[in-house]
Amino acid sequence: MTRLNQVPDGLTLFVLDAQEKLVGTLTDGDIRRGLLDNIPTSACARDFMFTQFRYLDIKGYGLKDVEELKLQRIKLLPILNEEKHIVRIVDLSKKRSLLPIDAVIMAGGKGMRLRPMTEHTPKPLLRIGDKPIMEYNIDRLSLYGVYNLTITIKYLGEQIRQRFGDGSPKGMNIRYVAEEQPLGTIGAVGQIKEFANDYVLVMNSDLLTNIDYEGFFKELVENRGDMIVATAPYEVKIPYGVIETKGEAISALKEKPSYTYYSNAGIYIFKREYVHLIPKDKEFNATDLMELLIDQGKKVLHYPILDYWLDIGKPEDFEKALKDIKHINF
Repeated sequence: MTRLNQVPDGLTLFVLDAQEKLVGTLTDGDIRRGLLDNIPTSACARDFMFTQFRYLDIKGYGLKDVEELKLQRIKLLPILNEEKHIVRIVDLSKKRSLLPIDAVIMAGGKGMRLRPMTEHTPKPLLRIGDKPIMEYNIDRLSLYGVYNLTITIKYLGEQIRQRFGDGSPKGMNIRYVAEEQPLGTIGAVGQIKEFANDYVLVMNSDLLTNIDYEGFFKELVENRGDMIVATAPYEVKIPYGVIETKGEAISALKEKPSYTYYSNAGIYIFKREYVHLIPKDKEFNATDLMELLIDQGKKVLHYPILDYWLDIGKPEDFEKALKDIKHINF
């Protein structure tokens, strides 16, 4: 009861045995129910604790598991290893999801088109509003429960490492991979030695977006895809009447039509088993991986971003981001 009095209202105590194995949870309600069942105050915590607690196994869980837990309004959720030791505790009330994916942010570029702003500051650390570009991406990944994040660095990379450290202030595990030479838009992923999950998300560091990562991941899993590419819809309006033909005959006339095309938005999720297709120490782009998988008959999907997305590559993009940031709903 003294321990419970030391934690904020509504939180739970986790009860461990001598081997630090999680054996139960304890709340004010558990003690109240125990007292009503005539358990004496001299009894042990084991006599009051709840033993049918919910948890996730670090070796594997799915979105359905997380959705069920959120429906049950479980707030603090332990994630356990094989020995039933607590690996970490997640506050589900502060997460939109708990995606079983590893993430990689590619942050090695020089940002030449944004000179002189990037002469002494790497582009991912340029501030948009009250924080750097890349921090919006890290915070959004964290919001969707991504824990393991690798950042690939090269140009002024130590500044990025110093800014984000090991990720503990954000409740994440951040590692770094340094590119000795430019390796393209996804080549550095081949240098990552291990992943904790079966899916890998890779994204550019200079994007400003409020993409729904859960919807993105669901689209891949529910359609049994091998890779999914986020796309940005791009509408082209033709200012003239367009004639459609069939042979030499006119088959239709469309007055000032508009067509929607989809461009690569620089965010991808694919199965971990395809990381081996990325060559080591060689320039390799995400489009190369897409083409390889398509050639192998794999299922490569696309996911249109219906909310905000901006690739901050040019000075005018940066200026637009400074204006837009006040209105983006993260």
